[in-house]
Amino acid sequence: MIVPPEIEAYAAAHTTPEHPVLAALAEETRATQEGHGMMVGLLEGRFLETLVWLSGASRILEIGCFTGYSALSMAAALPAGGSIVTCEVDPERAATARRHFDASPWGDRIDVRVGAALDTIAGLDRPFDLVFIDADKINYLNYYEAVLPMLADHGLIVADNVLWSGQVIDPEDQSEGTVAIRAFNDRVVNDDRVRCVMATVRDGVLLIRRAG
Repeated sequence: MIVPPEIEAYAAAHTTPEHPVLAALAEETRATQEGHGMMVGLLEGRFLETLVWLSGASRILEIGCFTGYSALSMAAALPAGGSIVTCEVDPERAATARRHFDASPWGDRIDVRVGAALDTIAGLDRPFDLVFIDADKINYLNYYEAVLPMLADHGLIVADNVLWSGQVIDPEDQSEGTVAIRAFNDRVVNDDRVRCVMATVRDGVLLIRRAG
């Protein structure tokens, strides 16, 4: 991780504890998912919840549901009538997410779409107030280009893992995921259509809004 573990632990200890439904989801994810490190967890979950609350977002698109922690975190801050469309390519993970959604107070706000995210996005036509990108890194640029035209005037794109465990600054790392994240980061910062800020929250979070 980017932040030293002891600092991460201190930050978590000074963050409002997660709802019991989220705690149960996190416990199951850590016990059953080999890639449980992909779960955003308490710190980033509260960060996303706060972004939704601050922005007043009522229409959210999530690319990469995993087991549902981030979607539930964001759903908790939605205003009345708000909704989330979340995309997940793995049917088993989507089923896990749905089960936890149904056990939560916010399940009726979340619409899980199973399949390739780019195909799902192509079938959506409404503007979104917030888009959270946290899926396969090689498609980050494709997701970005697909959702930018769908972003509301005062909308926000939030991209996760943009520091990629620090590998983005390792010139010897030319692996596919690292190269893809570097290309995404470079494209966004040089895109005149948007303004962005990269935050060192967990594995790096890039916040993107329309220019102007």
